[in-house]
Amino acid sequence: MSKMDRTYASPSFQNLTAITTNSSDHFGSSSSPSPTSISTGGSRSVKIIPLEHPSTSAPGSGSGSGSGSVVAKWKARMKRMTWKEWIELFFPCYRWMSTYKVREYLQPDLMAGITVGVMLVPQSMSYAKLAGLQPIYGLYSGFIPIFVYTIFGSSRQLAIGPVALTSLLVSNVLSSIVEPSDKLYTELAILLALMVGILECTMALLRLGWLIRFISHSVISGFTTASAFVIALSEAKYFLGYEIERSSKIIPLVKSIISGAHKFSWPPFVMGSLMLAILLTMKHLGKTRKYLRFMRAAGPLTAVVLGTAFVKIYHPPSISLVGDIPQGLPKFSVPKQFGHIKSLVPTTALITGVAILESVGIAKALAAKNGYELDSNQELFGLGLANICGSFFSIYPTTGSFSRSAVNHESGAKTGLSGLVMGIIMGCALLFLTPVFEYIPQCALAAIVISAVIGLVDYDEAKFLWRVDKKDFLLWTITCMTTLLLGIEIGVLVGVGVSLAFVIHESANPHIAVLGRLPGTTIYRNTQQYPEAYTYNGIVIVRIDAPIYFANTSYIKDKLREYEIEKEESKGRGPEVSRIYFVILEMAPVTYIDSSAVQALKELHQEYKSRDIQLAISNPNRDVLLTLAKAGVVDLIGKEWYFVRVHDAVQICLQHVQRLTEFPKAQDFLAENKPSLFQRLLNQRKDEFFQPELESGVRESLLSKDTNPQLEPLMSKKT
Repeated sequence: MSKMDRTYASPSFQNLTAITTNSSDHFGSSSSPSPTSISTGGSRSVKIIPLEHPSTSAPGSGSGSGSGSVVAKWKARMKRMTWKEWIELFFPCYRWMSTYKVREYLQPDLMAGITVGVMLVPQSMSYAKLAGLQPIYGLYSGFIPIFVYTIFGSSRQLAIGPVALTSLLVSNVLSSIVEPSDKLYTELAILLALMVGILECTMALLRLGWLIRFISHSVISGFTTASAFVIALSEAKYFLGYEIERSSKIIPLVKSIISGAHKFSWPPFVMGSLMLAILLTMKHLGKTRKYLRFMRAAGPLTAVVLGTAFVKIYHPPSISLVGDIPQGLPKFSVPKQFGHIKSLVPTTALITGVAILESVGIAKALAAKNGYELDSNQELFGLGLANICGSFFSIYPTTGSFSRSAVNHESGAKTGLSGLVMGIIMGCALLFLTPVFEYIPQCALAAIVISAVIGLVDYDEAKFLWRVDKKDFLLWTITCMTTLLLGIEIGVLVGVGVSLAFVIHESANPHIAVLGRLPGTTIYRNTQQYPEAYTYNGIVIVRIDAPIYFANTSYIKDKLREYEIEKEESKGRGPEVSRIYFVILEMAPVTYIDSSAVQALKELHQEYKSRDIQLAISNPNRDVLLTLAKAGVVDLIGKEWYFVRVHDAVQICLQHVQRLTEFPKAQDFLAENKPSLFQRLLNQRKDEFFQPELESGVRESLLSKDTNPQLEPLMSKKT
C-alpha cells in the first residue's frame, strides 16, 4: 500500500497549505485505489481512499472518438454476422420459421388465427364506417397488411389491422377537407396510409423511436379515454336513427344529438342496445372464465349473425343496412392526390405516435410473456412496410390492435402463423362472403365499435394517478378535457406540451439534499429522510440528484447559498464554530455536466474563496471528472480536494475545523501576512486530544478529560 503524507491547513487561510509527498505524483494519482495515509498537523494521520484522476490525453478522451467508436463497433458487428443473422435482419419471420415445432405449435396457431380472424371480419367493417369509409376498405385493411407484417414484423402475437383510434383520427382530418361521400375522401385515406408507412420506416431506419418516449403514459391514457367518448357518440347515429354532426369535439356532438331528438327511431335503438348488451356480456364472460374465453372473440361474429338473421326474416324498413360490398380481392393501384400531403402531415405524425406507443408497447409486453426478444425499431419497420405495401391495395392506416392481440395471445398463438391464418380468413371473406355482408345492420356494427372502445376508458388509471401522483393526475385530466373540448390534435399537443413542461421544471429544479451521518456508521444520508442523521459544525454536505447543465445551474447555486446560510444548530456536532467553512458536494448521482455547469462551478469556487470557504468534491464519475479536468476545475479547486467518499472528505474537513477552534486568532495572522508563523504553529501542534472526541460530535470543549463510551469515531487515533 502506497503511502502519502500530506499536511492540510485550513482553507480559510489561503496560501498556507504546505503539501509534501513521498513522490512527485499528485494526490490520488497512484495506480491503484488503495487507502492512503494522510498526515494532518503533527503526528496524527487518517486513512482515505485516493481518487483516480483520468488522464485528459488518454485514448478515447477526445471529442470525436465517440462517433468513431460507434462506427467501429458497427463495422465489427457487421463482420461478425453470419448468413443466418443476415436473413433474420431482413426477414424476422425466419427466427420462428427455422425453429417451428409442428406438433407443439401448429394446433394453437391455427385455433388462435381462426378465432381472431372471425373477430377481425366484422370489426374491420365497423372501423371503416367509423373512419367514414365504405366497409370494403376495412376488409382490405385487414387483408394485405397482415401478410406483410408477418414477414417483416418481429412480434409473433401482435394482430394488426384497422383500430378504433386510428379510424377516428382518419375521420377527423379528412372530414375537414372533403365530404365522406366524395371519391377524394377515399383517395386521401389511402394516401394517408402511405405517408404513415413512410414515416414509420424512416423512424425505424434512423432509430428514432425513442422520441415518442416524451409522450407520457398519462397523456396517452387521458387521450384514449377522451377519444373513447368521442367515438361512442359518433356511432350513436346508428342507434338513434338519424344523422348527427361529424366532429372530434364533444360539445358539437352533444348539441347535434339533442337538436335531432325529434327524429328518434325506436327499432335501431332497441336492436343496437340488445347487440351491445350481448357483446358486453360475452366479453365479460370471456375475461372472467377461462373455459369461456372463446366467447370474447366470438362476440362480434355473434352480433353480426343475429342482426343479419333478424333483418333477413323480418325486413324492418327503419333499420339501415351496410349495403352492397364489392366481391373479390383488392387490385393493385398507386395512391393519388399527392397535392394534399401538406395538410395530412400533422395527422400522419399523430397516427405514427399512436402506432409506436400502442403497437410497440403491446408487442413488447407479449414478447416478454412468451419468452423472446423484440426489437422496437424492427417492429416499427414492419408496421411501416405493412402500411406502404397495403396502400397499393386500397387500405387506410393500420396498426396493432390491443383487443385482438390480447385474444390472439389468450388463444395460444405461438408464432406468426396465426397471422397468416387471419389473412386467409379475411381473403375467404372477400372472395365468398361479401354478398351476405349486404344485410348486416349498421347498428350491429356500431355496437361492435362501442363495445371495443369502452375498454379505452381508463378510469382505473385515473384513480391510480390520483392516489400515487397528483401531478400525473393533473396531466391526465388536462389531456382528457382538452381532447374532449378542443379536439384530438389540440388535445394531444396540449398534453405533450404540459408533459414536457413538467419534465423541464423537474430538470431545472432538481432534488438537492443536505446529508448527515447515520449514528454508528460512516454512511451519509438525507437529513430529511433520516432525522437521526447528524451534521458537523462548519461543514455542509450537499448531494445533487441530477445531471448539472445550463438549465439548473442557477437553481443549484441558489440552493447552495441557502444551505450555507441556514445552519441547523440543533443537529450540528463537533467543534463550535460560528459559520460554514467547508462545502462538500456529493456528485455520485451527477451523470453529466456541461460547459455552463463547469463555468458555474468556477464562479461558485471564486465566491466561496472570497468568503474563506473551501469547496470539496466527492465521488464524481469518470466522465464528469474528465470534463472538470479538461476545463481546469480540478486544478482550480485542487486535486487534494477531490475524494472517493463523503466520509473521506469529512475526515479532512473536520480536522481543519478543529484548527480554527484551537487557534481563534489565526485570522489575524493572515491579515498581518505572516503565513510562515501560522504554518509553524500548525506544524508544532501536538497530538493532545483524541480524534474520536472530535469526530463523534461531542459538544463539550476539546480540553475536557471526560470520555464517552458511545462515541463513533471517523477514524482511529493510530493508523
